[in-house]
Amino acid sequence: MRRLFLALAISVSASHAFAAVRIKDIATLGGMRDNQLVGYGIVVGLLGTGDTMRNAPFTEQSMQSMLDKMGINVRGISLRARNVAGVIVTTHLPPLVSRGSQLDVTVSSLGDSTSLLGGTLVMTPLIGGDGQTHAVAQGPVSVSGNSAAGQAETYTQGVPTAGRIANGAIVELEAPNDFGTTNALSLDLKNPDFKTSVRIADAVNQFTRERFHTQSAKEQDLRRVSLLCPPGISQTRFMAEIGDLTVEPDTPARVVIDERTGTVVIGQDVQISTVAVTHGSLTVRISETPTASQPAPLSNGKTVVLPSTSIDSKEEQGQLRIVGGTTLRSLVKGLNAIGLKPSGIIAILQAIKSAGALQADLVAE
Repeated sequence: MRRLFLALAISVSASHAFAAVRIKDIATLGGMRDNQLVGYGIVVGLLGTGDTMRNAPFTEQSMQSMLDKMGINVRGISLRARNVAGVIVTTHLPPLVSRGSQLDVTVSSLGDSTSLLGGTLVMTPLIGGDGQTHAVAQGPVSVSGNSAAGQAETYTQGVPTAGRIANGAIVELEAPNDFGTTNALSLDLKNPDFKTSVRIADAVNQFTRERFHTQSAKEQDLRRVSLLCPPGISQTRFMAEIGDLTVEPDTPARVVIDERTGTVVIGQDVQISTVAVTHGSLTVRISETPTASQPAPLSNGKTVVLPSTSIDSKEEQGQLRIVGGTTLRSLVKGLNAIGLKPSGIIAILQAIKSAGALQADLVAE
């Protein structure tokens, strides 16, 4: 653990001077977002692992409706097929996608089907939040999990009731967008911060002053930077050029801890006011060694078991250490001096935060 903290401190300190990143990596074009699509369909061709019609009546109704559309009348007939399963199909419609583009879809069982392995999804309309059909999905389902069952034992690997269809959906209706219709654009920060927003605006203005002799960016708040596309250049080319500009993003001081895995991540700007810390633990060991008591010869006594308990306690030595630092390196050095396991470091960080000496946000996962 000590080597881990030292390596973290050295790597962060060494890379602090070279923390400039591209604008395209820390911000996205405003209004350009994915749209969720969902649809209900049926998967056919299963090897006896489909829905039980009695437990999943929606699957039987779907089969009847599909066969009716194909000119086959099965109304009033009790269907007992086990090679059909009702499924929910989901996908994301990316921004600026054109009609005819292909999308990957996820297929998940809705009834009591035990596996979708070997099945084929029948043509399924995918509907967006506006109630319109934006894509249609169909194709063989690829399942990574598998299962087998006998009378006394079952075997399952992965999740056989969910799968994917690569390029299984075809876009029929594009999502509405206004890109290219106006010169006004915006950048949305992935990690909102006032200083980062100002630095992005300054970097874009410096570029446009040198290239177009005008200023095109203005910071709106911690989340958004407004842009105005200069005349004589398309929005696509303008976004491509400013996307490669580099800025140094600023992040709030934050400590993230995960008690389940013992993970501790400390940000570069985290500071601890000088405090004295000690940490130790008390171990109590109880041992039971029962003994047998034999009666005297020629007596009417009985053999009995007598309890014997020994209790031993041991408390680890706790040394008082001064912990504090204005840099990540000195902070890590102070924590390493105590010599603790991850659980101990997490406990100390929580105690320091309670004492008001941790000048950062403490986030517990």
